[in-house]
Amino acid sequence: MAYGLLIDTEWCTGCHTCEMACQMHNGLPVGQTGIIVQEIGPWEIGDGKWQLSYLPALTSQCSGCASRVAEGKQPTCVQHCQAKCMEYGAIEELAATMGPKKVLCAL
Repeated sequence: MAYGLLIDTEWCTGCHTCEMACQMHNGLPVGQTGIIVQEIGPWEIGDGKWQLSYLPALTSQCSGCASRVAEGKQPTCVQHCQAKCMEYGAIEELAATMGPKKVLCAL
């Protein structure tokens, strides 16, 4: 069975907690992490209103937190996400809950 992360980008606040948790858990040097939050925008959407969004993306250093998952725990990025916009699980189950502004990443 394949597993992945489902990220609801509508609720990501860009706090970077997922990055810090990953870096600390995996003992990675400053500037390296298994997940990185990309800033998208800002761009004007009309009437003086602006849009700014964030998109967490997995890097080649993501191990899927295999040791944590083997212990029945969530990946560290999911556990520490302050906006609770990340879910870990079987890809088929996560895909069934897909909707607008959600991104599914295979691990």
